[in-house]
Amino acid sequence: QRQLVESGGGLVQPGGSLKLSCAASGFTFFSTDCMGWFRQVPGKEREGVAAIDSEGVPSYVDSVKGRFTISKDNAKNILFLQMNSLKPEDTAIYYCAAVRGTNCGGPFLDWGQGTQVTVAS
Repeated sequence: QRQLVESGGGLVQPGGSLKLSCAASGFTFFSTDCMGWFRQVPGKEREGVAAIDSEGVPSYVDSVKGRFTISKDNAKNILFLQMNSLKPEDTAIYYCAAVRGTNCGGPFLDWGQGTQVTVAS
């Protein structure tokens, strides 16, 4: 059974940094599965933030480019999201998710429970 568990959220001041982690278990091909980070604010649609494909190539939504970095530790089955220069508009619940395969265009079928990130002074 595939499971994703996020950690690392919290309260941070504008301009600060946080690093989110997502521990994966039950994955046969973690190193090649496409994985991503999403975020959602109550009352708004969930937004894709970043993804990393089977080659390790990242992609980002425009609003976080240059500030966020997605990465994977394939030996430990952990997905990361380093968030720098945080802004109040980054406040959301952050979720990690996985495609059951290498194609990031496929549906993200496995989801974590989410971790709250709050950016406020």
